[in-house]
Amino acid sequence: MKAVRFDHYGDVDVLDVREVARPEPGTDEVVVEVRAAGINPGEAMIRRGAMHDVWPATFPSGQGSDFAGVVVAIGPGVDSVTVGEEVLGFTENRASQAEYVVVPASQLVDKPANVSWEVAGGLYVAGTTAYAAVRSVDLKPGDTVVIAGAAGGVGTIAVQLAKRSGATVIGVAGPANDEWLSDHGVIPVNYGDGLAQRLRAAAPDGRIDAFLDFFGGGYVELAVTQLGVAAERVDTIIDFAAVERFGVKSAGNADAADAAVLAELAALIGDGDLEVPVSEVIPLADVQRAYRTLEHRHTRGKIVLRP
Repeated sequence: MKAVRFDHYGDVDVLDVREVARPEPGTDEVVVEVRAAGINPGEAMIRRGAMHDVWPATFPSGQGSDFAGVVVAIGPGVDSVTVGEEVLGFTENRASQAEYVVVPASQLVDKPANVSWEVAGGLYVAGTTAYAAVRSVDLKPGDTVVIAGAAGGVGTIAVQLAKRSGATVIGVAGPANDEWLSDHGVIPVNYGDGLAQRLRAAAPDGRIDAFLDFFGGGYVELAVTQLGVAAERVDTIIDFAAVERFGVKSAGNADAADAAVLAELAALIGDGDLEVPVSEVIPLADVQRAYRTLEHRHTRGKIVLRP
């Protein structure tokens, strides 16, 4: 089968797609033929070696956590899925950007029939990260929350989950995303000089109760020092120096990384209560182009690979 691999840390040019052995299921495991696999900024950080102290790579390394596909083989002890089922799920072995992936059956959920392969395949990391971040700041009706990076893969999901809490949601993004945010009940505010003043002006009573940072680059400092948001109601998934400096939260994917959350999100999508924008679907063979696009950080929603 074909799978993404890299042999040492580096830029996108270390990635290639090569022939490797197709996996076989062990006890309690399932092999899935991948129809779509998401890509995520964290994978780029791992590939560059920026996360070596936390998540070191063993070479040759695969890539990818998110996927959706069809069950093609099951191992001993599996009775929760059958061959031919359409599923979505996750792997903890950096292996989803491939034609086939083997995972424990407990890491799979049913794919709703009306959810596309692309949406299902890109849901796990962004969806669970957004879920955990929104949950961490304890939003209630009447609150106002600012979400930086509101048009990215995590942000587009988080703004919708935050709206479901009854809070007023202000989304920080570029002007090209104003219409999409407005259509989803979010107040768009463009990044740039004078942001703190414009955020206060956008808040219904000038008060901002919570802040979610999905972009980095000083948003946590702005939230705490300029907007006066309490540290326990600020969450960042990227600015770990600010976590140490200001004592804010850092809830993300690891805090909601289970099949139950994934199933809940998939059901919301299937019911039409949550949208996951997919900006581009790129062939697996063009994985380098996919990551170059991702790392420009101007994509709305998800980029998804198709084997």
